[in-house]
Parts: sequence; C-alpha cells; structure tokens
Amino acid sequence: MATIKKEVILKSVALMTGIECEAKVYPAEQKGIRFHFNNKTIEANINNVVSTEHCTVIGNNEIKIMLIEHFTAACAICRINALDVYLSHFELPILDGSSKKWVEAFNEAGIVNPDNTKCSVNEVIKYLNGKTHLVVLPSDTFNVTYSVNFKNDDLKNRWVAFNKDNIDEITNARTFGYLAELEMLQKAGYARGASLENTVGITENGYTVELNSEYEPIKHKILDLIGDFYLAGCNLLNFKGEIIVKEAGHTVHSIVAKELKNKLIMEA
Repeated sequence: MATIKKEVILKSVALMTGIECEAKVYPAEQKGIRFHFNNKTIEANINNVVSTEHCTVIGNNEIKIMLIEHFTAACAICRINALDVYLSHFELPILDGSSKKWVEAFNEAGIVNPDNTKCSVNEVIKYLNGKTHLVVLPSDTFNVTYSVNFKNDDLKNRWVAFNKDNIDEITNARTFGYLAELEMLQKAGYARGASLENTVGITENGYTVELNSEYEPIKHKILDLIGDFYLAGCNLLNFKGEIIVKEAGHTVHSIVAKELKNKLIMEA
C-alpha cells in the first residue's frame, strides 16, 4: 500500500464552478483513492464514472465529484494508491491547471512504499471511430503517442510522445481551451473559474499565456490520459505497452479504460 506520510491541504478556485474550494488529503490505512464530501464517500474507480463532458466525474445517487483527473494523474506519477480526500466542494481545486502542485505536495509530505507494480496486456485493445483512435498494444517497451488537430497553427495534425523521459513536462502541462468558446462555456455553466493563472487559452495563431513547454496542450491530453487510465488500475508510469491516441478525450479514455481494467495483467 502506497500513501503519504502526513496530511496535505491545498485550496484554489474550482475550474468549472468558479467556487473557492479546499482539499484535505490524508494517509489511508487501506488501498484505494477515496473522496469524501458532505459525509458521503466514493472511490476513484472507472466503474464510478458518470460523466466525461469537459472533465471526468465520478458519482452515484448520493455523491458526485468533478474534475478528478489531474489529482489521479498526480497519484499515478507519485505511485500512490491509498488516500482519503476530504473536500469542501464537489469539485477539486484546479490549482495551476496541471498536476504539478499535487505532485510537489505529495513529495514534500513524503511517500510511503511507492507502488512499482508493473502491468501489461497480452492482446490489442482498440477504439476506432472515424478520426478518433485509441489503441493499446502489447509491447516489451513503453510509449504513448498522442495526436490532436486543433484550430491553431501550432497544433494542427501534431503528435507528441511520452516515454517517461519528459514526465516533468507532462506533469506541468496545464488545462486549455479555445478562447473564442470561453463565453459560451461560461454561459452553459462551465469554465467559470478559468483564468490566466490556470488555463492556456488557444487562439488560431497563438496562446493567451507563455507555454511551460512546446505543445503543452497535447501534453495535458497525455496527463488526462494518465489520470483517466489510473481509474482502471493501470498506472501508465508502470505500464509495459504501446498506446496510440488520435483526437480523443475523456469519453474515449474512459471507454477504453473500462475494457483495459478487465484485461490488465499485473506483475506477481
């Protein structure tokens, strides 16, 4: 069981609702990432995903927790599999829009028994639907390649690879959105907490902020993939296989993760 040595508390605005919120994260005595809100509890598990519109949401008839993917990605990056998270709001704080501050806080708190259990597959898992692809292939090595085709000169038909050598760039990759769509999203009740402090705004020929690294929005897509796949018990930091993604998102990540959950081979 891998957990933290002491309590971690982080707070900021929530990206979707714009409400100030706080997360208190405690070491856990049993395996699992559990979210607690209003005296109700739900586990971070792919079977508990109830929505993938704009972010990953887990829930049931009693509780709903929004935008968990940056947090679960940080758990994967730090190889943590046991935490209790107490929330003041049903959405996690967005912080700087990436997983960086969670990873820093976990490392500062100290990590007990990081989970290095390897996992793999022995058959192809695939989702193919028009321009959207997500394929998981057996392999002796690990690699992820992710492609986008955004309305931006820099991000048209662009591929980025993740092979653990650039993990810091993935960790630091902030959430993003089209600047032209921000007002529409906010009227629909989304992105009310978006700002220059937590979001990369994409325009047709540039960005609203300086990027942390080249093609940062694609690296954030990879970060989302890490967080979404972690819900299926697959830590991509410990995965042996090849993953190819083209123009996908949380919905496709979750569809494939559900199938992956049943086909994962865990190291003895």
